[in-house]
Amino acid sequence: MRPLIDRYIDAYNRIDVDAMLLTLHPDIVFENISGGTLNVHVQGIAEFERLARSTQPLFSTRRQIITAYSEVGDTATAHILFDGTFAMDLPNGVRAGQSICMPGRSEFRIHDGLLIYIADHSD
Repeated sequence: MRPLIDRYIDAYNRIDVDAMLLTLHPDIVFENISGGTLNVHVQGIAEFERLARSTQPLFSTRRQIITAYSEVGDTATAHILFDGTFAMDLPNGVRAGQSICMPGRSEFRIHDGLLIYIADHSD
């Protein structure tokens, strides 16, 4: 699983949506969970692409670094350190040029050699 996950994260870090899509199963499920609350749930590659393209302009740079990795059964868990620099002012008061750095973890599942499930968790 790790080489496929590394390809996905590399594309994510380059903000290359087309390359991200190449790692995904057509029935991909993506979830973002923050503080135990499900904030985003998309299903299918078209919905994932819309989400990824809509968030593309938010960051001038972004990076996920895997700090720990494990596989149990059909699930891989990557502990992630995320950092990014905002490219635009946001309604919540965040200003262009501000940076963010936070830990989290991502869970991945693969089907037919492609990522079929990604869940990003943060506190």
